Amino acid sequence: MPMLLHSAKLPLALAFTSLLSGAAYAGTDAKTEQWIDLFNGKDLDAWAIKIQGSELGENTLDTFRVEDGLLKVRYDQYDTFGQKNAGFGHIFYADQAFSYYRLEVEYRFVGEQVPNGPEWAYRNNGIMYHAQSPQSMGLDQDFPLSIEYQLLGGNGQEERSTANLCTPGTQIFIDGKLRQDHCIVSSSKTYHGDQWVTVQLEVHGSELAIHSVNGEPVMRYTNLQLDDGTAHSGGFIALQAESSPTDFRRVRLLNLEGCMDKKASNYRDYFIKNDSDACQYAE
Repeated sequence: MPMLLHSAKLPLALAFTSLLSGAAYAGTDAKTEQWIDLFNGKDLDAWAIKIQGSELGENTLDTFRVEDGLLKVRYDQYDTFGQKNAGFGHIFYADQAFSYYRLEVEYRFVGEQVPNGPEWAYRNNGIMYHAQSPQSMGLDQDFPLSIEYQLLGGNGQEERSTANLCTPGTQIFIDGKLRQDHCIVSSSKTYHGDQWVTVQLEVHGSELAIHSVNGEPVMRYTNLQLDDGTAHSGGFIALQAESSPTDFRRVRLLNLEGCMDKKASNYRDYFIKNDSDACQYAE
């Protein structure tokens, strides 16, 4: 998404943790975190590709690929950005939508931006969450309705934070105030070059979201909404292709919604949203 406008303040005491600290457990597995590898390091079978100007599922010019255990965004088959119905791209984890969870992504920017890519998109990518389904996107739609966890790489000279926030069709509150800025800068440091960076997101439906980089919180906001003020509590997760080559090494998720009955065999002490229908009991 385009360049950023304003800075978000973050309380120093904020910790990247769940809001609950359970004191009783259903069994020895109650503390075991069950992370889901959204990217399995082998293929894109669980993912759906939507590139601006192309039909859903069409991987135009081999933009998204898996090589050497990495999910790669590449432009080596492009002459210029936007050619042959290939504009901004998104690859959606299509197996399930999520609402309460932690997400961890390892990424790095590599190589040069494709010719004719927007100036603001230099070493610019993103994680779109609470996103509309890929099936609902229009043929020429550039970005899904979503909340964007923006990823930026440094240019080797100036400060350029990552883990920023952009809001295509959405809005949020910071420190109790409605923020309708399109993009808001986090407090993260700049990551120059092709180094790997690990970012984390913790999101509690429409109530709260926390951005962290390498385990350090850099942004917090609340009251996630659509532009019309409707609470926005869940959706799909997608990775972007915005004209700069990018590698993703890990994309994994810890669901924070599940059975919170301590008598159930699948109770976990880190759940913060109850799903009673998911409870399983020993016979």
